[in-house]
Amino acid sequence: MNRNFLETVLGAVVLLVAVGFLYYAYQNNRGAEGGNYALLAQFDRIDGLDNGADVRIGGIKVGSVIAQTLDAETYRAQVRFTVQDGVDLPLDTSAAIMSDGLLGGKYLSLEPGGDIDMLEQGDEVTLTQSSIRLEDLIGQLIYSGGSGGGEGEGGEAPVTQ
Repeated sequence: MNRNFLETVLGAVVLLVAVGFLYYAYQNNRGAEGGNYALLAQFDRIDGLDNGADVRIGGIKVGSVIAQTLDAETYRAQVRFTVQDGVDLPLDTSAAIMSDGLLGGKYLSLEPGGDIDMLEQGDEVTLTQSSIRLEDLIGQLIYSGGSGGGEGEGGEAPVTQ
């Protein structure tokens, strides 16, 4: 009987510690969300950009991608992302989808502009540059390398989108 009581008390302690940990994690995560504001950007293509991907300014993480949808009218990819409070972005800020190395993941890079008015919650970043596909770059390299060189043909590959 003494052993059953000890096992019951030990089980209750483990459950209390687990509930305390979950409460702590929930409070810390909720506090981080409260310090952000959401923005929107539209791109022709967002290949490889996932929800949860970093939003960076000058290589420093300032937010995260939170949603991706397709605009049914324009067929452009809409990316909703957050930026930390205190990071004020001018209206003419630009957004580009960049690679984190040759085979790394993608992230959203923001380049602040010089406008005196700032973006606010729910605003759209209108200056965007879509993701560049590795296959397109390789194709351009092959076409430009096989032009025969120096015969005045330009050596540029057709751009497809």
